[in-house]
Amino acid sequence: MSDDHLPIGKALPNWQPRLAPSPIVLSGHFCRLEPLHSHHANALFAAFNEAEDGRDWLYLPAGPFADAAAYRDYVQRIAGKNDPLHFAVIDLASQQPVGTLSLMRQTPEHGVVEVGFVTFSPKLQRSPLATEAQFLLMRYVFDALDYRRYEWKCDSLNQRSINAAQRLGFIHEGCFRQAMVYKGRNRDTAWFSIIDADWPLIKAAFVQWLSPQNFDQNGQQIQRLQAIRERLLKDGSLP
Repeated sequence: MSDDHLPIGKALPNWQPRLAPSPIVLSGHFCRLEPLHSHHANALFAAFNEAEDGRDWLYLPAGPFADAAAYRDYVQRIAGKNDPLHFAVIDLASQQPVGTLSLMRQTPEHGVVEVGFVTFSPKLQRSPLATEAQFLLMRYVFDALDYRRYEWKCDSLNQRSINAAQRLGFIHEGCFRQAMVYKGRNRDTAWFSIIDADWPLIKAAFVQWLSPQNFDQNGQQIQRLQAIRERLLKDGSLP
């Protein structure tokens, strides 16, 4: 039987493996991402400790931590690793770390990487810094490293993470049932992604949302990120 007429994927004759992510500094208007280091630990623990309870750690494989010493030990174990490559989110106004996130499951031979271990303190949650931190990492992956695919995965019961992924522009791809066991319980994993073809629209929306003109005198957004994305798509007004 000839396979001449069987369907195959789009040819990529000029494809070359990409570079792996590096522990670099990424700067924006509101925040800076820098490689996580043990010297961030005390300030991060204090920021996380402003939460009313430990629910921010519920769907993460680690935490919550009983005290600053336990969190310092955790940071010392994960800092300096290449995969996951953890970053601290630094608030430019206070110059203090207020959260972390990472690039993980790196497969540069395919141009694929996942954002994970997103741990934002109350100082960071629902703020322009939180959105910009995600944008800075995304922009690094697509514009600097020229990757094809950027993934977001979470417990399928973690509605807050699902909402965040969709707000940022990730596309839901499905659910992997019984994908893992963590903290002694099952996890069905929801999969989301942004691919390089999606990036121009998503990037343009981030740039407009993060513009100073999109915030009133109280620092409140004027247009929602999703609304900007929908308008750009409808108008066909990408740069």
